[in-house]
Amino acid sequence: MTRPLAMLGVDLQRWRSRLFYGALVVALGYLIVMPVWRLQTLAFENDAAGYESQFGRPDIGETLRTTVGLAIASLVIAMVLGTLLAYATSRLPRRVGFLRIIPVLPIVMPSVANVVGWAFLLSPGPGYLNALMRQLPWWDHLDSGPVNVYSSTWIIIITGFGLTSFVYLFVSAGMQNISSEHLEAAQSSGSSQLGVFFKVVLPLLRPSLVYGGGVALLLGLGQFTGPLLLGQNEGMKVLTTEMYRRTSESPVNYAAAAAAASPLVIVGILVVLSQRFLLGNQARFVTHGGKSFAPAGGRSYWAAFFVGLYGFVALVLPLLGVLIVSLSPYWSENLSWDLFTLQNYREMVRTPGVMESVSTSVVTSLAAVAICVPVGLAVATLVVRNRHLTVVRTIADVITALPLGLPAVIFGVGFLLTYTQPPFILYGTKWVIILVYIVLMIPFATRMQMTALISMGNTYSEASAVSGASPLVTSLRVTLPMLKPAVLSAVALMFILLTHEFAASLMVRSATTQVMGTVLYDHWSNGSYTLVAAMAILMSAVTAAGVMVAMLVGGRNVLDNL
Repeated sequence: MTRPLAMLGVDLQRWRSRLFYGALVVALGYLIVMPVWRLQTLAFENDAAGYESQFGRPDIGETLRTTVGLAIASLVIAMVLGTLLAYATSRLPRRVGFLRIIPVLPIVMPSVANVVGWAFLLSPGPGYLNALMRQLPWWDHLDSGPVNVYSSTWIIIITGFGLTSFVYLFVSAGMQNISSEHLEAAQSSGSSQLGVFFKVVLPLLRPSLVYGGGVALLLGLGQFTGPLLLGQNEGMKVLTTEMYRRTSESPVNYAAAAAAASPLVIVGILVVLSQRFLLGNQARFVTHGGKSFAPAGGRSYWAAFFVGLYGFVALVLPLLGVLIVSLSPYWSENLSWDLFTLQNYREMVRTPGVMESVSTSVVTSLAAVAICVPVGLAVATLVVRNRHLTVVRTIADVITALPLGLPAVIFGVGFLLTYTQPPFILYGTKWVIILVYIVLMIPFATRMQMTALISMGNTYSEASAVSGASPLVTSLRVTLPMLKPAVLSAVALMFILLTHEFAASLMVRSATTQVMGTVLYDHWSNGSYTLVAAMAILMSAVTAAGVMVAMLVGGRNVLDNL
């Protein structure tokens, strides 16, 4: 009698599991897939009038070429710099090991602040670096330039620098799995450091390069901030800015915006599916431990110089440009210590909507992170430890990976369409921002906790179950404590990305609900450059404060775990 009861209890638990995960997948499907589906359906309405309006224009070929060119050229820059930085950080002398964090720090600086910082430095007229270069004998005859930050070339360079940190994260993680024995054997055979890099390191990094390159390519195709803030001066158009223009014009043409998104949706879905097919069984990527897989140290001071130079160019220079303008009464190439003032910060505090946007950014970001962590853990547990639910786990895996393959601006327009009509009319509330933030961050919450679960294995959870603990008790007392580093890293990364999220926020904002990035863009469009600079510093300070809190709670290695 006892055995049938036990079997009945197991069956009941399995059905509860199926119902829970089924409901979770349905909710995620509505949240993630429905906005994209409605967007693409709209493009085909009225005999595909949206496609005719968008792709029937004479300049569409140039827009497509610019979009692809920006993505590929910035990808090349990011792949080269990211790979070299990963190799350089593995060769740092021990006394300067703290420099390993530098390639990650540009992620902390809001992309909006980074772009306007480069504008303040390299604008043809009042740009500070241009003014310095015009003092040199080669360019002393110029009235402007010699660099034009608004050109497509410099937008590509700035975009490439922005993507470098993401490539670095993938490649450096792969670098840690390279056995030091391979490197030592190559060096013992007389190979130089350059030879070791090309003959040993690069071939072993192929999986990380392929995956990181795919992510960087998608991010490049979906670039929005640089082309919008800088490209308008030279008439540069990409598909993402076309979507914004179509939703901002009068009358609004959502169908054309949806049509402009179609190539990006198709490419994104293909990349996500192909990555899943190529990666196959994710258990193959468990991090190896032990001495033989410890990353080789180094005494290469050239590596320290290279990492420091990258940090200076990618982080310090644009931040310095923003800081100088924020302390000046106006943006001009003529600088004087006597002109520096804090008046812009006082004006920023008094400007209507600015401080409210800070509160909205922090509240919506924290709310989204608080929801993403448990949802991400549930999906990660489904994918890693519920292999008997083949169909459900496969659908959940694909759905949660989808936002990685689609630009944020697509979800912004999709949410604008979905939540301005029944059954959920949320436009004008903070909830529409929170929901779009959840969609954008769910891949990070899921993937980072999934990796930790795979590395942890099933031994501890099985031991807890044998001891009579329920799945809930096992999660609270065993799984969560062991996942603490991964959870805190996920929280830090999501908070960083959300506090300066711009593309989706610009689409779903309303006059009464704005975040820091959208308010900054409005002042940039109005030419209030000193106020823009002060807001950029404020955005960077808010993000840095969130990272410091995460480091206080989770230790100094939180950013290392990204």
